[in-house]
Amino acid sequence: MLKKILIANRGEIACRVMKTAKRLGLKTVAVYSDADANALHVSLADEAYHIGPAPSKDSYLVADKILEVAKLAGADCVHPGYGFLSENDQFANACEQAGIAFIGPLASSIEAMGSKTRAKEIMAQANVPLVPGYYGQNQDSDFLASEAEKIGYPVLIKAAFGGGGKGMRVVRESKEFLAALDGAKREALAGFGNDLVLLERYVDTPRHVEVQVFADNHGNCVYLGDRDCSLQRRHQKVIEEAPAPGLSDQLRKEMGEAAVRCAQAINYRGAGTVEFLLCGDEFFFMEMNTRLQVEHPVTEMVTGLDLVEWQIRVANNQTLPLTQAQITLTGHSFEARIYAEDPRENFMPFSGELTHLSFPKESEGVRIDTGVQTGAEISSFYDPMIAKLIVHGPDRETALLKLHHALEEVHLAGVKSNVAFLHYLAGHPTFMAGAPDTHFIDSQTETLTQQPEPLAPMTLLAVAAFIKHAMPRANKTPWQSELGFRLNQSAKVNVPFFDGPVEATLTNGLISVEYNGKAINISASLEQTQLNAVIDGKKYQANVLVDEDLITVMYQAYAHSFELKSKHYISEHEHEAAPLAAPLNGTVVKHLQSLNSKVSKGDAVVVIEAMKMEYTLNAPFDGTLTSYCFAEGALVSHGDMLAIVEPLEA
Repeated sequence: MLKKILIANRGEIACRVMKTAKRLGLKTVAVYSDADANALHVSLADEAYHIGPAPSKDSYLVADKILEVAKLAGADCVHPGYGFLSENDQFANACEQAGIAFIGPLASSIEAMGSKTRAKEIMAQANVPLVPGYYGQNQDSDFLASEAEKIGYPVLIKAAFGGGGKGMRVVRESKEFLAALDGAKREALAGFGNDLVLLERYVDTPRHVEVQVFADNHGNCVYLGDRDCSLQRRHQKVIEEAPAPGLSDQLRKEMGEAAVRCAQAINYRGAGTVEFLLCGDEFFFMEMNTRLQVEHPVTEMVTGLDLVEWQIRVANNQTLPLTQAQITLTGHSFEARIYAEDPRENFMPFSGELTHLSFPKESEGVRIDTGVQTGAEISSFYDPMIAKLIVHGPDRETALLKLHHALEEVHLAGVKSNVAFLHYLAGHPTFMAGAPDTHFIDSQTETLTQQPEPLAPMTLLAVAAFIKHAMPRANKTPWQSELGFRLNQSAKVNVPFFDGPVEATLTNGLISVEYNGKAINISASLEQTQLNAVIDGKKYQANVLVDEDLITVMYQAYAHSFELKSKHYISEHEHEAAPLAAPLNGTVVKHLQSLNSKVSKGDAVVVIEAMKMEYTLNAPFDGTLTSYCFAEGALVSHGDMLAIVEPLEA
């Protein structure tokens, strides 16, 4: 029996694997980089070992370091999680050579599916439908351009060894092809160490449906239902659900059996996911992920199974616990991925300290998978995921309503997040009616991300929070009061919002304020971060953080920070004057223009890489590029100027 497991990963998935491992009685070993010394997965493990600097290439991607720790700790098995080394056939082979069980497929299976070009060849032999495309080894730019013409535009350029939307470009016109190819190859090389790409016909309105497969070492292979992952932005999943809505029983069976054929064709072992493009009643093989998926919890919710437990049992050479006939699905499940990002700024990732984080109470129908807690740092070195919120209900409508309400109970501050965006999506009529195609978010980004937050109640909640926060100090002695105390009189309170102060009157604990030309009465109580208020007879409950510079109100799915005049500000005008400033911490990848060259407004000037993605910064106006502030390869911080464009003289 396996006794001690090393989790070669971090964050949410490391914590999730530990939970099952501990339940099964295994000792747990964590690894961590400089950036993760105080991370949650480190504190949850029985043992933890430092493996290097913050960049993943110097820590979590260094197989030799992780194997060294496994031997030092006496671990007899390694779980790779997802990402990092999870689909690295050399690491899987090294584990086996060292006598350490790799909780995943054989190295040969990973290698077979690791190259999307070879995977397509194998799937063709296994009689699995494929999208027309070019999957060969010839990477000459002109040759690939000619192949794109044969396939017909739009064409999808995809990293052969990639995933998660990295190294992927959609090209709609031939004149855009070479620039897109260069960007895709550069991103693929940075993210996966290999710039081989393939070309496919780009299907405009597909759904993304995947099938969970599981196999053991004894010839058994089953599928555990399907998942719809069509709700995506920039090729990355946002909300997933199981089972996929609107599929006939016959279509589900055909896709499940095709997924099993995929697994059997490569002598698969353990958990795997076969991803398909669904176009009406036709489906086409996209790729096979030879690991546990981020969205595996929705399958667990509808099957009642623990997929990590199955992984461990298969690695322990046990047979699958159930046959295909014994697998049943009950109800419906959704998973929402909560990220530190700003949907209104093209989903720009955010790094920084989580000054507050709270979730709805877990129950049979509500589950939280996370690797962070209040005070944790969202690092610019890794994926900015904060948590996964998973719900289950007896049917799709009930489960979706539960997701909508549960998101209102997610409160976080310190970084921007997509919680309000997820909340809006969960209640959107198109999504409620059934799974939209994969372009739904990208085609309606502006509409979906610019929903106004309920500013009026949040402002009044901020007023109440400010006053209630100050009251304990005011009650010490009248002369120490911050609330304008006067004997036998009401207290006059000036709440110094930067965008315009609000004057309130406090009488026997009741707050009176004039807001938008209307007199409003507020009664409130504040217990740590929990604010309960009655505003003109209506009850509100919010989480709040108050300090001398900022009041952050977290109400339902929204979070709004009210800056106070004591804080140092950069004006909006100054911000607009620096459009070539780094939008987040990262690395300068490429200078795109020559020094002293003329540029037009919107021309691409410099590319930076952060959180495994590339971002291109464009010229703010017509002018001359006079200097680059950082060399290619240099690390930059949020707000650093990357290049200077001098406007043309009138």
